[in-house]
Amino acid sequence: MKFEQLRIAGLRCLDGVSVTPSAGINVFVGPNGAGKTSVLEAAYLLSHGRSFRAGSRDVLLKRGGSSLSVFAEVRHADGSLRRLGLGREGGRWLARVGGDTAASLGALVQECAVVCFEPGSHDLIAGPSDERRRYLDWGMFHVEHAFVGQWRRYQRALKQRNALLRTGGGLDPAQLEPWESELASTGESITAFRRRYLEGVLPHIQAFMANVLPELGSFAVRYRPGWDETADLATTLADRRQRDLGRGHTTVGPHRADFSVAFEHAPLREHLSRGQEKLCALACLLGQASLHAEILGEWPVVCLDDLASELDRTHQEWVVAQLLGRDVQVFVTGTEIPSALTEQPVAMFHVEQGSVTALL
Repeated sequence: MKFEQLRIAGLRCLDGVSVTPSAGINVFVGPNGAGKTSVLEAAYLLSHGRSFRAGSRDVLLKRGGSSLSVFAEVRHADGSLRRLGLGREGGRWLARVGGDTAASLGALVQECAVVCFEPGSHDLIAGPSDERRRYLDWGMFHVEHAFVGQWRRYQRALKQRNALLRTGGGLDPAQLEPWESELASTGESITAFRRRYLEGVLPHIQAFMANVLPELGSFAVRYRPGWDETADLATTLADRRQRDLGRGHTTVGPHRADFSVAFEHAPLREHLSRGQEKLCALACLLGQASLHAEILGEWPVVCLDDLASELDRTHQEWVVAQLLGRDVQVFVTGTEIPSALTEQPVAMFHVEQGSVTALL
């Protein structure tokens, strides 16, 4: 997948911006605060329906503005061209696919694939569990379409059970049973999907990990489904009713799932330095992109935010070597062109005060 056109209006400091990127490596340079990261953020929004930066969607709006929009023309490996858009007017968000209003953000996400390595990427390893669930679920949204329906049914049942739990004591168990049955069936299905996805992506991650962190030895992942699997989910939900009533929400299930990483010579995440966490996250993101390409026949767009400050020269050169050998579109930002790219064929863009200009 490649962006042929990207238009941005009202996103942070970017307004009236139009970018025509090359099919290869695109480098966005400029001073701090110029809007370089927001270009990547725009691409990521179309693929994830949210920013990779912390904070609510409200902070995406240009100061004093009430609307924003991101439109793109996306070319797939089969030659098809899709027109995609995501906008906000007032408090309402609207996604468009092929000129039509999309039924949900999920429909937009399935049409656009972007992975991003940025200063907060180490949270995939060291951050809260929801980061790792999003990593798994985003991957499956693209390669396992049956997952989407199960995920939506689970979320709907979870919302209904939680609403009943918040009513307090004296709740008739018969009111909970239909929603628990739905949670159990869809939850077990989601767990099976996630396990299969991890099994599929693990060899791709391991291949990258052997190059970026060879000193740590073999790499493995352990998945925890969100409940004690000595019992099935239906039984666990029934057993947890009183505890969940006291807390006012459902405390077990795939929405509490997580996975942990382990190396032969660093069995616990706490054994990793911040730099090693970053490299581990990078390998996970590239592994996900590689699996995506294997299954769908095209790489997602790869974004590398502030590459020179996130990786040393050796690892910069390694990443560039990995990407140059593949048919992949890359967006890179920096205050200047990263040293690993100075002798490579790249398209250059200068970003300053919210304006993006192509350089010859």
